[in-house]
Amino acid sequence: MLDVYTQISSIPIGYNHPALLKLMTNPNNLSTVVNRPALGILPPENFPDKITESLLSVAPSGMSRVQTMACGSCSNENAYKAMFIWYRNKERGHSIPSEVELHSCMINQGPGCPDLSILSFMGGFHGRTMGCLATTHSKAIHKVDVPSFDWPIAPFPYLQYPLEEFSRENAQEEARCLEEVEDLIVKWRHKGKPVAGIVIEPIQAEGGDNHASADFFRGLRKIASKHGCAFHVDEVQTGGGCTGKFWAHEHWGMDDPADIVSFSKKLLTGGYYYKNEFQAEKPYRIFNTWMGDPTKNLLLSEVLNVIRTENLLVEVTRSGKALMNGLYELQAQYPGILSRARGQGTFCAIDVCDDATRNNILVKARNKGLFLGGCGDRSIRFRPALVFKEYHVHIFLNLFNDVLAQIK
Repeated sequence: MLDVYTQISSIPIGYNHPALLKLMTNPNNLSTVVNRPALGILPPENFPDKITESLLSVAPSGMSRVQTMACGSCSNENAYKAMFIWYRNKERGHSIPSEVELHSCMINQGPGCPDLSILSFMGGFHGRTMGCLATTHSKAIHKVDVPSFDWPIAPFPYLQYPLEEFSRENAQEEARCLEEVEDLIVKWRHKGKPVAGIVIEPIQAEGGDNHASADFFRGLRKIASKHGCAFHVDEVQTGGGCTGKFWAHEHWGMDDPADIVSFSKKLLTGGYYYKNEFQAEKPYRIFNTWMGDPTKNLLLSEVLNVIRTENLLVEVTRSGKALMNGLYELQAQYPGILSRARGQGTFCAIDVCDDATRNNILVKARNKGLFLGGCGDRSIRFRPALVFKEYHVHIFLNLFNDVLAQIK
């Protein structure tokens, strides 16, 4: 199989990489693998050093703190809690809840359980736990039958392709969406449910590989700052190098891109980076039993070594250009089937004429030894590992062309 989906974009350097196999055969690492600690109360003595050499070595701009978690959903869920705690501390002017707040929160009432909200975007996916699901709007099947919160949902820009032919229309679309964001923040404040934070993916992945320009994200960051909202960038799927930079938000060219950046998948462990002011002042406010897994940090350190020594981000950029050029050619060859080829690095996608044809393509590709994934209503997404070379691209394009010829 040529895997261009990699366990829903979670395999950073391919299967059975020699460097990782060697790491697992080192007897010095045996204790870490066998004895999993409850990190919140009994972290291993070397855990701070391991965090420094792994996660903190790739910390986003302006951030020097990280909280590990087990997966993407619990990373975002706890990041939301951190934003709410920060916002309430700001409102109070200090970090000590009153007796009334402590009592009322135990029966799910205000002021201890305040009417705050998080603004999210239509088409976004942030996880399946309760808070995350309230900000997830990619597929109805994820949400149906589950109670949710009255939180604002803004439109995400729908860009027309090719971008160079629709620059004016796309700029107008992004301006419309930013205006709606600001209107919603004001509206929810008047409803008595102020927006404590904004959460967004640099590229909406599960929702259909929807892109927006760097100008859009810079504008959104300014709106968040203007209205006193925390700005949370969800890099669970985009983080780890697949866009050609380690973090997709680096493409925005900002010194202060976010207050919180969450991650998982290619970083092997979950968690979120955050600014100092989002540090909870007491223990057990951001907490669970595992709070991550030291074995994943061990693996991540080696993954980062491989990325650096093999210059994989340059490789991703090179392979991504070949992949996009190939998709453009196939799109021109099969205009009745394919459209809207788009991507950044190897984080690419293409639309298919309809859902049934998309699913047929995925099955036929799998039967030819090519593993792909769908997203959105009718898109195919490409999520290869960072070791995906140009010759892999050509193997993929040949197989994909064979499949499309059968469909035609």
